[in-house]
Amino acid sequence: MLYLVGLGLGDAKDITVKGLEAVRRCRRVYLEAYTSVLTVGKEALEEFYGRELILADRETVEQEADSILKEADVCDVAFLVVGDPFGATTHSDLVLRAVKLGIPYTVIHNASIMNAVGCCGLQLYNFGETVSIVFWTDTWKPESFFDKIKKNRQNGMHTLCLLDIKVKEQSLENLMKGRKIYEPPRYMSVNQAAEQLLAIIQNRRLQGEEPEITENTVCVGLARVGAPDQKIASGTLYQMSTVELGGPLHSLIITGTMHPLELEMLKLFSVDSSSFENNAFQRTT
Repeated sequence: MLYLVGLGLGDAKDITVKGLEAVRRCRRVYLEAYTSVLTVGKEALEEFYGRELILADRETVEQEADSILKEADVCDVAFLVVGDPFGATTHSDLVLRAVKLGIPYTVIHNASIMNAVGCCGLQLYNFGETVSIVFWTDTWKPESFFDKIKKNRQNGMHTLCLLDIKVKEQSLENLMKGRKIYEPPRYMSVNQAAEQLLAIIQNRRLQGEEPEITENTVCVGLARVGAPDQKIASGTLYQMSTVELGGPLHSLIITGTMHPLELEMLKLFSVDSSSFENNAFQRTT
């Protein structure tokens, strides 16, 4: 049996009882280590689960999936995913490979950022398409996610922005030379995401467009959702470029049309209540 087990969002204890029972009876346990992180390290997980964990980076999952599935037809193998196995990143490929090999699988769900964002008070059914904001480089500055946010907002929907994670990435030089030398991990902050959005707004104005999203659009910054030191801040997009939310992982929400109850909840986390009220009431129903 192949078990795909969600670990939740906080620490080792966020795994479900069902998930923990599955992990403890598995011969091999893999930890997916490239789409998200918990607030504790591999060693803390191993101590609590009572099992040794094999780190599975992007290369392992995408190019060596057969090694994960090896002998899973005669013994139990677990694949652990921070959040939910089918949350922000799906692992459908692993499931399809297992089915093709005649290996049965079981999915054990858990909390994901996709539903835990409700902690800020915005109603989940008022969210539109989720977008990813990637790190810009000197030569690559995509803006396609901005158009999806614009479309959501025109429809009155909120947008959850998942922020880029760079783990086990190679520099272009090392990649070209085939050297297995990796850059230090990088995690995009709410500040960086907001700065890129502000830059796009300026670009659009230079092109003669008045964007649907502006510096005064009400946003929500979230950090380490599900952890004891979780932080939430609401305010304008400009304020999100300066707010201090601490370490990773961060997420950003661009609000659409807000119900009065949603607005009341966001006020609990406002960076500056005066500027918040001046802008937020423009988009309430």
